[in-house]
Amino acid sequence: MPACQVPAIPAHQSNPAVLQPGKIQHRSTLGGLLCLLFAASLHAANFPFEPEVGERWENLGLLYRNPDDPVLQELWLLGRYHGQYHWSEGSAGDNDGFEVRRFRYGTQMRLFDKLSLHAQAVAGSDIDPLYNGFTELWAMWTFRPEISLAIGQQKHRFTHDRNVSSRYINYLERSLLTNMLGLDYTPAVTLQGKIDRLTYYTGVFSNATGSNMADSFTELDSGWSWLAAGYYDLGTVFGTDTAHLHTTFVHSEANANATNFNHSQNGVSTALILTEESTSLVTELTAGFGNENGDVLGINFQPSYFITDNLQLALRYQVAFSNGDQGLSPQRRYEKPAGLPSGDLYQAAYAGLNYYIAKHRLKLMTGIEYATMGGEDVWTASTMLRFFFGPHSGGAFPMNQMLHGHFLEHD
Repeated sequence: MPACQVPAIPAHQSNPAVLQPGKIQHRSTLGGLLCLLFAASLHAANFPFEPEVGERWENLGLLYRNPDDPVLQELWLLGRYHGQYHWSEGSAGDNDGFEVRRFRYGTQMRLFDKLSLHAQAVAGSDIDPLYNGFTELWAMWTFRPEISLAIGQQKHRFTHDRNVSSRYINYLERSLLTNMLGLDYTPAVTLQGKIDRLTYYTGVFSNATGSNMADSFTELDSGWSWLAAGYYDLGTVFGTDTAHLHTTFVHSEANANATNFNHSQNGVSTALILTEESTSLVTELTAGFGNENGDVLGINFQPSYFITDNLQLALRYQVAFSNGDQGLSPQRRYEKPAGLPSGDLYQAAYAGLNYYIAKHRLKLMTGIEYATMGGEDVWTASTMLRFFFGPHSGGAFPMNQMLHGHFLEHD
């Protein structure tokens, strides 16, 4: 029984996979993406905005909904396609290519008003193989709004940057430290809920996973990590429309078999997330301690501005430090293949335009980033297509949120 609204879904119910770089191919696809992106950006000011497109697609993937059914209340299909092309040119080399960055599919259902089941498989690089394990495979029982218990393969949610689903991130990639600290999906037991203004998430995670889910759930020989995270709604304390404070702490007991959070023994992050009319600002501080190559500290500034209701300017500046000469590793996808070395000081600046065809469900993105470390530098330009169907994730900006554009704002 279709309806017009999607209920808020806890943030951990759908998240991105981390795939290996794809082969340099499908160059004909690039031409189509560039043409679409160019047309969208050039004509954005006069493009006929149809907000009903995004509204019509809000339930994309919903097969069944009936809150009065005593057994099955909801049934969804899940899917995600992220295709992109990048050009990286640096002082020590260059790299370019097309890749299917994320391709996932699955289902989610809600039963007996308390039980949620979620299964989302992931394909390999450039969809080869079609099945390469699961990003998420869990069951969750909601006792009350204040407490839900989930068991199974889940996302390791250290930092706000990592917690935001890839469906909603405004950039080609997450920040350097988020990617460097080794955050992925592993078997876990977690608790989450909302108490007044506080939304919390905590759990114990295995430190390894793989495409063989039977082994992942039974061969728990990689160590473990404990995570505690929370969002606090600050209301209008800063005079802005919204304000949230996010903090996370993680302790990891990784061993030689670990593939997840095996960089630092302890990590801490804090983020302030603000929105005001057409503008947003995310400021996050992240630190990792207990690595033989050195401790790490990073600051990530992410301002964005909705020029119109469907055209967004996304900016980012990040700087990271280490007390070890080789304590920082470059972004492994684009910067490292273009020759950016390891070092103790990393800086990067990004600017991009995002064109929302159907809100976050279908959008075109483009950007350029300059990064420097170890006496070398790299320029990376990119163009991206993002599409997904299934339930939304709830949380602080930009999770499932759009701001009104400053120009040509529509009621």
